[in-house]
Amino acid sequence: MEDKSLDPDINKFLPQVSVVIPIYNGEKDVRELIDCLQAQIYPSELVEYLLVDNNSSDRTLALISEIAAQSKITICPVSEKLIQSSYAARNRGIRQATGEIIAFTDADCRPQPQWLSQLIAPLENQEVVMVAGEIMALPGDSFLERYADSQETLSQKHTLAHKFYPYGQTANLAIRRFALEKVGLFRPYLTTGGDADICWRIQQANLGRLEFAPLAITQHRHRTTLEELASQWQRYGRSNRYLHELHGVELMREISLKECGYRLMRWFLKELPQGSIHLVKGKGTMVNLLNTPIGLYTARKRYLGQTKARLPEKAKEIEWL
Repeated sequence: MEDKSLDPDINKFLPQVSVVIPIYNGEKDVRELIDCLQAQIYPSELVEYLLVDNNSSDRTLALISEIAAQSKITICPVSEKLIQSSYAARNRGIRQATGEIIAFTDADCRPQPQWLSQLIAPLENQEVVMVAGEIMALPGDSFLERYADSQETLSQKHTLAHKFYPYGQTANLAIRRFALEKVGLFRPYLTTGGDADICWRIQQANLGRLEFAPLAITQHRHRTTLEELASQWQRYGRSNRYLHELHGVELMREISLKECGYRLMRWFLKELPQGSIHLVKGKGTMVNLLNTPIGLYTARKRYLGQTKARLPEKAKEIEWL
């Protein structure tokens, strides 16, 4: 049987869509990103792509403008210079958007050709007000990239399983415009956690449900250095703190020295010898061998990020259409 899952004609629900993408110093990503946008199978006449430069110091905005003038798809160069925040940049894009559906991804993401078509399809059901697509890793060769890939660090399955409310990351998310009119836009001064915040506000307002579209795939690079990995997990910790202060969600507990010592001892005495045998036999990898210590490292960084963070008063502000 012929697979028509990538055929745009199979979807009779074809609304006008605005795709909002914040960019900061993304000169190296712009061309490859736009190549991915041009490859979308969703009807190009029904989509506008708003690429929002957030006060970059490189040629990002000029490059977007140059490519837009020659592109066969509708690319709208937009600028947000007042507030240095990806959420403020997204708000700027939303304000200029004309579509009834607002979709989001990031400059360093690589949407696959079926991405937008699959992301929009669940919205044919009027009970669905938001759709989260899947985020997968771009191919990587470094040890930390392989580790993150084995943990599916970027996958929406983690955020969709949140105990408070499910949410989708703005690297791959679509929201009905009317929902943003009802609950407001992103908090422009927030630096992390804004995707959870906006999804939770929409659900708390009982405007509809969040659906998962596993075939709406964007790809993203994993971190390649310990410094980048630490920064990523500290940001997750700051997000925990901010969402606790905004919504009262539970904070991550600290792993005690006793528990940490026990887990490392168990790893050293049991997991390391077994993993080494599997590695020699070709049945395991170095990633499998070091799962426990790296997991403890990222958990510690996340807890430190949570402990040190305090939500600025200004970050509580919500912008409105």
